[in-house]
Order: sequence, then C-alpha cells, then structure tokens
Amino acid sequence: MHVGIDPMLARRALRWREQPYFLVIPDRLNVAPGGFGKCTNSRHAEFSQAFLDSVVATDITLKYQNRLRRQKGRSVTREQLEENQIPLYFIAVIGAAIGGLLTPAWSQSLAALITPCIAVLMYAMFLQIPFLDIRQGLRDRRFISALLLANFVLIPLLVWAITLGLASHPAILVGALLVLLTPCIDYVVVFTHIGKGDSKLTLAATPVLLLLQLVLLPVYLAFMLGSESGVVISISPFVEAFVFLIALPLVLAVLTSAGAKRSQVVSKWNDVWAWMPVPAMAAVLVVVIASQIANVVNDIDKLLPVIPVYIGFMLLAPVVGALAARIFQLPAITARSVAFSASTRNSLVVLPLALALPEDIRALAAAAVITQTLIELISELIYVRAIPAFIWRRPHSADENSRI
Repeated sequence: MHVGIDPMLARRALRWREQPYFLVIPDRLNVAPGGFGKCTNSRHAEFSQAFLDSVVATDITLKYQNRLRRQKGRSVTREQLEENQIPLYFIAVIGAAIGGLLTPAWSQSLAALITPCIAVLMYAMFLQIPFLDIRQGLRDRRFISALLLANFVLIPLLVWAITLGLASHPAILVGALLVLLTPCIDYVVVFTHIGKGDSKLTLAATPVLLLLQLVLLPVYLAFMLGSESGVVISISPFVEAFVFLIALPLVLAVLTSAGAKRSQVVSKWNDVWAWMPVPAMAAVLVVVIASQIANVVNDIDKLLPVIPVYIGFMLLAPVVGALAARIFQLPAITARSVAFSASTRNSLVVLPLALALPEDIRALAAAAVITQTLIELISELIYVRAIPAFIWRRPHSADENSRI
C-alpha cells in the first residue's frame, strides 16, 4: 500500500506508534472525525499497521534526505575536486616556489621524494586508464592517426627546428629535448576536457602515447644531439626510470583493475584511488618545484636561451596539432584533443631522467625541464579558451554536432 503522507502528520503519528490506538481516515473507514479511536476490528488494525509502516518509512526517508543535504553542503565530491584541480595546482606551485626559495636547504632534500611521488601518481593515473577496454578507444583510426602524426612526426620536426640555436648550450638542449619530445599522459586529459575536447579518446590513447615515446625518445635524442654535442647519455637511467615509474605502476594498475571484477576489497581499493590523481599531482608539483626552484633561480641567466624556445613551442604546437587534425578531417571536438596533446608535454615523468643525466649537466637540464613546466601551466590557461575558439568548425555528422 502506498500512502501519501504530510511530514507534519507523520511526526504526529509516530508519537502514537507505541499506543493502543490507530490513525484512520474518516472517509475511507467511516470513523467519526477526530482521527483516533480504539482498534475495533481486524480491518481497521490491518489498515492502521500499513499506514503506520508507511509513516515510519516516510520519516526515515525524510531524515536520510536531510542528512544527505547536510553532507552535500559540507563535503567535497570527486567531481568537484577534478573540476577545481587547476586552481589547486597553481596554489601548489606558488606555495612550493615560495617554500623552496625561503628554505632552500630543506626544500632540496625533497628531491629524494620525486621518484616515489611520481610512481604513486603514475599508478593513480594508470588506474583511470581503461587498459582492459583499450580496443574501444582505438577504433577511431582517424583520431589515432592524427594523434601519432602530430606527436611523433610533426612535433619532433618542430622541436628540431626551434632548438637549433641551443647547440652551444648542451645541458639546456638535453633538458629541452627531453621534455618537448614526450607528449603528456596525465593532466592533458583534464585540460582537454576543460577545453571542450574529447577527453575520453585522449585517455584511451595514453597507453599508445606512453609506449611510443619510450621507444622513440632515444632515437630522437641520438639524431638531434648527434656525435658533436659532447653529451653522453647512459641507457641505464632510462631503464631504471621505465621500471620504477612506468612498468611497475602499470603492472600493479592492470592487476588491480582486473581484480576489481572478482573482489569487493579490490574494488573498494580502486574506488579510494580514484580520488588520488589530483592530490598526487599536487604532491608531485610541490616536491618537484620546491626541490628545484632554487636551481632555476640561481641559473636563470643560463636558462634565458631556452625560454624563447618554450614560448615558440607554446605558440606553434597547437597549430601543428590542428594541422594534423585537418589532414585527417577530424570533427572539432576530436581536433581539439589532438591540439591539446600536441601542446602538452610530459615534464613530470621525464624529470627523473634529467636528474639521472651525467653530473656536469644534470642540474641545468633538470632546471630546463622545470622551466618548461612553469611556462606550460600558464600556457594551458590560455589554451583552454584559445583552442576551442581556434578550432570551431562543426563536425560533419549530426551525432557529433550534439557533442559540441
């Protein structure tokens, strides 16, 4: 039986629940107005019990809804955290920079935490990547083709051209090449979403971007540095970084993702970690910026030649991405995804590689990577408005039109 109940009436009725009386409706049970009377027959008793059960259920529902409203007003949801992560990152960067400059000795000791923090971040990010459903993300062959053309053909050509003037600065050249040749696999998804791109396609393509950059980065470095650069890069730091920052978090993420379908404990574990990418990214920014900002400030005169390179990349990379998207005639929403991917670099992941370089170029190369990170964060604030305005054409299909 379903009975519509006024909340005030429900509260009044609950006070009679333990009494030998029942609440009746005069026009239904033919009882004189006054509302309450002795239980005189089974029909009245049956209806009274059903009515009071409905009252109790309504009261519980009202209390639960009120509690949810209070909790919603006080708590932060995962969606709210993700929507506000960009301001959180800037707060983290500014706070870390101030702390790093005020307490340089203590802040530089945080460098030992860079690799563990990035490993935690990568695990949290990998858990959000649908590796088990990766085929669905790769079905859009035009998008994947444009993404690969932009990131592994056109962008390397652009980087080679704009870094020619750094040949006499081998340390910052290595740092610039490390960061500019590697497409981002983490917060690019967030900026793509804010910039009205297809963040789901970008997320599904991250494993491909990751694997290809690991394979092609040594090839690019060998070609662009050449034998005349005087820079010798050992392969062992790259292998170590790959094992601890990529392979181990990746394997753990795939195992826990697969285990979530069989175990509620693992499923709850994954639910908790779904909150972690934003705090982990903020922690990485704090550790990285605080430990390296003093080196950037101390070497700012040596870093001046690379700043125009980064600004040039910031201006040209979105155009390169848009060009690749145009070649494959992508709709606007996916074209924006390609533009964001081409413009956003993998600085936090390659920083440990820079820190593993030979000692004579290590500090300056790492400072060059950090400088790019700071410039890129400012660039992204421009991109989220400029790229949607620049890539405005509508898709060909009506279905895609509804997505913009």
